[in-house]
Amino acid sequence: MNNLIRQIEKAQPFFEKLSRNIYLRAIKDGFTAAMPVILFSSLFMLIANLPEVFGIYWSEATKLWIMKPYAYTMGIVGLLVASNTSKALTDSFNRDLPNKHKLNGNSISMGAIAGFLLLSVDQIENGFATAFMGTSGLITAFVAAILTVHVYKFFVTREIIISMPEEVPPNISQAFADIAPFAATISITLVVDFIVRSTFGTSFAEWLIGVFQPLFTASDGYFGLALIAGAMSFFWFIGIHGPSIVRPATSAVEYLNIDINIQTHLAGGRATKLLTDPARAFVMTFGGTGATFVVPYLFMFLSKSKRNKAVGKATFIPSSFGVNEPILFGAPIVLNPVFFIPFILAPIVNIWIFKMFVEVLGMTAFIFVLPWTIPGPIGIPIAAGFHPLSFVLAIVLLLVDALIYFPFFKVYDNQVYEDELAAEANDGEIKTIDALEENIVPTTPEIANDVIPAANITLDDKKHVLVLCAGGGTSGLLSNALNKASEKYSAPLEATAASYGSHNDILSDYDMVILAPQVASNYEIIKKDTDKLGIKLIKTKGQEYISLTNDPEKAIEFVLNKFKKNLSPID
Repeated sequence: MNNLIRQIEKAQPFFEKLSRNIYLRAIKDGFTAAMPVILFSSLFMLIANLPEVFGIYWSEATKLWIMKPYAYTMGIVGLLVASNTSKALTDSFNRDLPNKHKLNGNSISMGAIAGFLLLSVDQIENGFATAFMGTSGLITAFVAAILTVHVYKFFVTREIIISMPEEVPPNISQAFADIAPFAATISITLVVDFIVRSTFGTSFAEWLIGVFQPLFTASDGYFGLALIAGAMSFFWFIGIHGPSIVRPATSAVEYLNIDINIQTHLAGGRATKLLTDPARAFVMTFGGTGATFVVPYLFMFLSKSKRNKAVGKATFIPSSFGVNEPILFGAPIVLNPVFFIPFILAPIVNIWIFKMFVEVLGMTAFIFVLPWTIPGPIGIPIAAGFHPLSFVLAIVLLLVDALIYFPFFKVYDNQVYEDELAAEANDGEIKTIDALEENIVPTTPEIANDVIPAANITLDDKKHVLVLCAGGGTSGLLSNALNKASEKYSAPLEATAASYGSHNDILSDYDMVILAPQVASNYEIIKKDTDKLGIKLIKTKGQEYISLTNDPEKAIEFVLNKFKKNLSPID
């Protein structure tokens, strides 16, 4: 097993490079920016339909009124994602382009929207149809966004634009400069629309869904589901945020399927599409990637090792809400050979069990999208509309995951326990559980050496720190620790948590950016932006990051020392 882990580690640079692919990141960031819309609109879907489970029915007029926000948000989510994705890709290109060849993100966004409409919308009398403006048009949204950015890049970098005299105000000059690439975008998408409609008699969006339909069908099969669930866990096991690689390829299917499930449910049928956002959040990643919901509880209640028991006590709360980095790096599970098999196996078994519940036992698949931070045992019944079998499913997943992890946990716990006994025999000292809990993982030299106590550091002015992770949950752990300590020491420092990809518009408001381990591979990318703005950038490692989140005093000492001593970023 150790040899296998070493071989996997050798491949880590390749997968890190893959995770930094600008197109994958643009698609992921396009979805991330649209999440408030998706979650907010889903709230109205819940209000309109969930009461029916308890025998409460709205009038048709009232239900139509409640559903209006859903129709006007999720109903155009394809258009929103086209705009967001084009903006994210534009930002990636602009990092490497000289100032005179910078792409205009606003114009590109409008071009992507117009191109998306041309490729996905059918004309009808006095208007146009909206069937493919929502989740059904997501793949087309990616095509329109990527095409638009490349067209603009081709024209702008080759200066095939309308140039105005220097006396003309910059905003007017920019408007004229964007005419040629915008016109080219519209012309290309119009030609594509004409060719597809002439050849296949349908819109590009509908034709494209037909092309990908075999993959959509395969994604709901045992092999497809296992591949998706296993891949996310595999990448996380080697320290790379798995969903950042996998979800750009599956997000369109997830939201298309949830829309199909919703429409089926509203029509009185039983939803059967399996690969959806709730299935990923509450089944595949039950308690976080690797389906680790039960792991902190095993550590807390069944450990002989004092250290492991302390790890469980310190990590069960965030893990219950889907933030499992503390247990991943605190145990550790990441790159720990003992946990390789259950970390990959549990998500696969979970989604297979869910598939059997839906296809064999007749449970409804998920019909509501919920925030991923809702604990899995609660999210499963709500997302399934409180179908009776959904409660059984939640209990079964808890038991099965516990059975999968338990033997591997016992092996690891015995190892740690024996090490503790040996250490006690050597130094005759028994550490208390409280002491272990305060220092679950070793402090790295970068933090421990030559540190000035927080109480002895004063800053000239208030500093703002931005902590970035993949989804905003893990970054919240460190930002909360920093804010707690800054209040204790009256330090002029304020920390904010955010997800990587949503930071571009707010970066200039901060004096320091800290990258959580899951997004540390993006260090070189974001460094181009922070260097231009004169912002300090720090990337962290797994155990180091968790030790900071567990000790607010250590966290603020770490940050204040970076400001005061102007140390170089951690490698």
